[in-house]
Amino acid sequence: MLKTNTLSSKSPLSFYHQKDAFFWLCLGQVPGVGNIIYNRLIKKFKTPEKVFHASPEELKKIEGLRSQTIEAVVAFKDNDWAKKELDQIEKQGITFLTLQDERFPRNLKEIYDPPPFLYVKGELWEKGHLSIAMVGSRNASSYGKTITKRLSRALAERGFTIVSGLARGIDTCAHKGALEGGGRTLAVLGSGIDLIYPWENKGLAEEITRHGAIISEFPLGTQPEAINFPPRNRIISGLSLGTVIVEASFRSGSLVTARMALEQGRDVFAVPGNVDSPWSKGTNRLIKEGAKLIMDPEDIIDEVMPQYKAPITSGQEKPPETKGLTPEGQKIFDLLDSNPLHIDHLIQHSGLQPNLVSSLLLELEINGLVKQLLGKMFIKCER
Repeated sequence: MLKTNTLSSKSPLSFYHQKDAFFWLCLGQVPGVGNIIYNRLIKKFKTPEKVFHASPEELKKIEGLRSQTIEAVVAFKDNDWAKKELDQIEKQGITFLTLQDERFPRNLKEIYDPPPFLYVKGELWEKGHLSIAMVGSRNASSYGKTITKRLSRALAERGFTIVSGLARGIDTCAHKGALEGGGRTLAVLGSGIDLIYPWENKGLAEEITRHGAIISEFPLGTQPEAINFPPRNRIISGLSLGTVIVEASFRSGSLVTARMALEQGRDVFAVPGNVDSPWSKGTNRLIKEGAKLIMDPEDIIDEVMPQYKAPITSGQEKPPETKGLTPEGQKIFDLLDSNPLHIDHLIQHSGLQPNLVSSLLLELEINGLVKQLLGKMFIKCER
């Protein structure tokens, strides 16, 4: 049975948290325990620690769990790696999030094979579910880079979080556009969170941690090998309401992200390109096969918003339009009336940060409570 006697009592984390994280890490190291099996085990036993205390007879009841894996769980004793990993997580100021943590991204939790835990540098917001992924070719054209920045900047200004993979080309422009728009962005790595790839984006990664987060499911020190990028792509699409492919060749990894988004039940958008350009052949084919053609940010918002309108209820003691709002959302809602108000007025009189006000306005708009007019003017919807 796996023991915890090597855990340090000098950890800045509480002993309970450290012990809990220790078992989450250990279960991920058991041969044969992939994401799907891991999640089935947690659903049955509630915690990784209880998995290690389970009998072979109990483990046999888990669908898809092979006899060799059961033996590996029962016999697992290598806790040295997990202890060292925990030490490094704490030394490097990394947040370790499990599926059971309330901060774990809502969209990602809903996919078929969510990662059991994430390494995070930066901050994940509760409203991070209002996210759009934007990916494409590493060898992007000037056209692709310009369109990407324009789209990501405009979406960030509207309160969306932009998700991408920190790669060269389209990914880099997506992150930069979001930052230029004063918004938030998430970068998902195909390496350990301590190994930024490509190296020239190290400065960008540091800026992202101040206006969002960098994320990885891979242990510290994991090299950015090709085998890691399809799993990383499923997290990019899984974090998002929809995925925008800007430029992609027929063999682009971005098409893998698009396929994963479809499998997750998420929207796929594509920017049309020059029919003679090799970097547009993949995106043009996606459009031909049914992806939604994108020409401006409103094309994305119009598709996403109807899916997330809150149901209208009546007969409640509290007015239906305010039910479920956060205190910050209520503050913005109360500032609005039937006369158009500029976003700068709302920022000034609410005392909230501009990017939070943008996010709150987007959520209110999605819920059918406010309407945006030209020039970043907003009015309260009539009931």
